[in-house]
Amino acid sequence: MAGTGVSHPLFARIYPRINAFAEAHGCVEHRQELLAGVHGRVIEIGAGLGSNFVHYPPDVQQVVAVEPEPRLRARAEEAAIEAAVPVEVRAGRAEALPADDDSFDVAVFSLVLCTIKDVPAALAEARRVLAPGGEIRFYEHVRSDDPRFFRLQRIINPLWHALGGGCDVTRDTERAIQEAGFTVKEIRRFVFRINGRANPGSPSIIGTARPST
Repeated sequence: MAGTGVSHPLFARIYPRINAFAEAHGCVEHRQELLAGVHGRVIEIGAGLGSNFVHYPPDVQQVVAVEPEPRLRARAEEAAIEAAVPVEVRAGRAEALPADDDSFDVAVFSLVLCTIKDVPAALAEARRVLAPGGEIRFYEHVRSDDPRFFRLQRIINPLWHALGGGCDVTRDTERAIQEAGFTVKEIRRFVFRINGRANPGSPSIIGTARPST
């Protein structure tokens, strides 16, 4: 499908190591928290390596995992084989999801809204594909509430963005979700410290939101 891909060859090579390190220090628990209670048909937007697949609960009927980066998508296809629930990996971008209207119970964003170029378009697409009563789940890097730490994020963000597959650590993702027409129902804000240390990507949120009525 034309226009569905992005290419981050350097990031795709180093991200498996970054992810393994993060999972060894608490990211697995974050993924489990993100997906607890998820059920029905799920679309995961920006599935990356497929690291969430093993954490979907048995009440999930199917996961459609959308990933535009071909190297990461190949890894996700391998992870889908080991998943406990049916997973279909598709090429596609968050801003134009390869999915029908009103077709999913849950849309999952996991460490991806920091990289998407057009966040309002991606959230609008998530809203489009959600069935009535559906919800989004999100686990994201965000801008810090601490002004001094936020200044550090802004200084380092250009380099971080270049090396991190487009990751922007200065985004106010909770506000973006609300401005896209969602009501945040649950949210936990935290600093993901590894070995007691924070980095520019440490300020994080995990939560649930539903389309506003």
